[in-house]
Amino acid sequence: MEKLKVGDKLYNVHQDGFADFARYSFSEVVKLTKTLAILKNGVRLFNQPKISYIMSDIGYSVSRDKGKHWHLVSLKAIRDAQVENQKIAAHDWFENKEFSIEEKQLIYKLFTADKGSE
Repeated sequence: MEKLKVGDKLYNVHQDGFADFARYSFSEVVKLTKTLAILKNGVRLFNQPKISYIMSDIGYSVSRDKGKHWHLVSLKAIRDAQVENQKIAAHDWFENKEFSIEEKQLIYKLFTADKGSE
């Protein structure tokens, strides 16, 4: 388990309840002090790796909020964030879109078209 260095890329996942989407934040270490790593977005982390089974094996606690951890970016984290962002975009589009009756009929036909062959 190594301490963070300037240039290390990290991510955090936030979720408001079990029904909410996982919202990923990414940032980069821009400055180090004796005990802290400061991220580009202003978050201050204790520069002491800890075992954290929240998202990955190792995490870095947020200063003044030790329950929140940031983790080193991995390919899996990037893929997971992309999938979640697509879900959020689709959800938000449907929440903000007002459908005409013709659009509703088209969506209905698309969703029920294959049901007759089952």
